[in-house]
Amino acid sequence: MSGTGEGLEMIHLNTAGQGRMPDPVRTVLTECVRVEDRFGPHELEERVGDLVHGEVHQRLERLLNTPDGHTELFTGGAAGFDALVSGLALGKRDRVWTTPYESAAHLATLRSVRDRTRCRLEVVPLRPDGDLDLDWMSAHIDDSVALVSVPHVPANRGIVNPVEAIGRLLAPHRCLYAVDAAYSLGQLPVDIADIGCHLLTGDGWRFLRGPRSVGFAYVSARLRDALSRAEVADEAPRAAALASPVPTTAAVAAFASVLSHRAARPAPSYEGLIPALRGAVAGVAGVELLAPGRHPSAMLAFHHPELSAALIRRGLAERGVAVRKTVADETPLLARHATATTALCVSLDEGTTQQDIDDFAEALAAVVAEIRPLRAVPRTDPARIALVGS
Repeated sequence: MSGTGEGLEMIHLNTAGQGRMPDPVRTVLTECVRVEDRFGPHELEERVGDLVHGEVHQRLERLLNTPDGHTELFTGGAAGFDALVSGLALGKRDRVWTTPYESAAHLATLRSVRDRTRCRLEVVPLRPDGDLDLDWMSAHIDDSVALVSVPHVPANRGIVNPVEAIGRLLAPHRCLYAVDAAYSLGQLPVDIADIGCHLLTGDGWRFLRGPRSVGFAYVSARLRDALSRAEVADEAPRAAALASPVPTTAAVAAFASVLSHRAARPAPSYEGLIPALRGAVAGVAGVELLAPGRHPSAMLAFHHPELSAALIRRGLAERGVAVRKTVADETPLLARHATATTALCVSLDEGTTQQDIDDFAEALAAVVAEIRPLRAVPRTDPARIALVGS
């Protein structure tokens, strides 16, 4: 296809959108689809039943460092969060904490719970540098807080939130603690014992590099007990969890393969490439980093206040560089004070090299130089992203 970079060796900087499946994982998925197409779903189920109903959970639990029998599969982490959090029995006196970095899908679930139960939904403020304000959390936590929801890495910002420190802060209190690991698992250590959460959800297709439409949830014994009590008391719509869509057999088999692939390889280290990526973007005239906080991840968001993000993305694709366009609505609370309604997100891959980053920087500079500026828009101080109210 002309003008899309076809025929070029693509530099893949969109792992946060869709990680490239390793060859062995792609082979498993292809073979499962072939068997199902030729012999039907029952034949495929007989061939891989033990893998998709048992072993996949054991591999996932080893990766997360959690006891056996505490994981469930869904079509995505957001689906798992919705099914499980929607089943909680909360009341008018309960407070639920979210953050400005909450994803749109998780925020929709929390608002639905608020509307059903009349609980209070509160937003943890940010420090001026963009980090979550742990001092505020420490000063305001008490046993009226029933649930705290925090993304490890947000959808359209590369900040790493201190989920372990938050877990230690919350541990003495009665609240349940939920962590969204959709954009962190596979690029950062994710250890349930260290985090101390009761619910952790994630996707298999980003930094884990598995197939789409497979996600998971770690569910602690305490959360299971809370859901069981709500179900018995008929105080919450637990039936929603039972009706949640489940991933296909072929996708789960491929997900099991990617977990095996991950276990056989050392965890990727991006320490040297993260500052190189930031420097490459910051070095292009007119481009602004959207990089709050003191702890960056292998994701980086940026925008040009006078150029279309869609045109920049397309121009990079024509030059053989795959990046992701993001929109402010992915994190609605942050969008109130964001510096841009659309932006671009680049994310590293296990195979990313310094040469890839250098080539990306050259391509970005060329694209920015070629695109006609849009009508000038007001400039906003990036520090304002921290000023988010409840």
